[in-house]
Amino acid sequence: MVPITLPHRLILIRHGETDWNREGRLQGGQDIPLNELGRTQAAEAAGRLRTLAPGFATLEYIGSPMQRARETMDILRATLSLEPGAYRLDDRLKELTFGCWEGFTWRDIRKAEREQAQLRERDKWSFVPPGGESYAMLAQRIRPVLEELTRETVIVSHGGVARAVLALVGAVSPQKASMVEIWQGKILTITGSQADWV
Repeated sequence: MVPITLPHRLILIRHGETDWNREGRLQGGQDIPLNELGRTQAAEAAGRLRTLAPGFATLEYIGSPMQRARETMDILRATLSLEPGAYRLDDRLKELTFGCWEGFTWRDIRKAEREQAQLRERDKWSFVPPGGESYAMLAQRIRPVLEELTRETVIVSHGGVARAVLALVGAVSPQKASMVEIWQGKILTITGSQADWV
């Protein structure tokens, strides 16, 4: 994969926690709302963004249209006293889909579909869950979004999307990217191929 060179800093924020996150359930394409902690994390991310980018009001804001990401974006913007709804949604930023595995925990899947779970452990980047998509497929979906960015941008999206971005910019290898922990309520900044948590 040829890495993308971003001309401007990218600020990535994963949505806040949902009950399914807390329970360890695969959400993927399911539209699950934030829980109380998730709403607090969204507000905390706003505080981090204010410190990180004093000119936050002039940045581009793009979000996944999924409920948990939109709620995070709305809380973030309200906390920063930015105009509600003055951001763009992009379907390409939706989470990696897990197909018929959604709603289950990894423990459930390892028990019910042991061979498939083992195949995924061997190659998380390329493995396609039944009816779902791989990280490689997700990276193809979001690559054009990154290539279209023209200025410093805040993206509020999902853990899978952040992992794919890390691989696309060459911050880590695709195989390592699929295993990176993506924190809720914290900010991941990408400058060139350098990724840092704030």
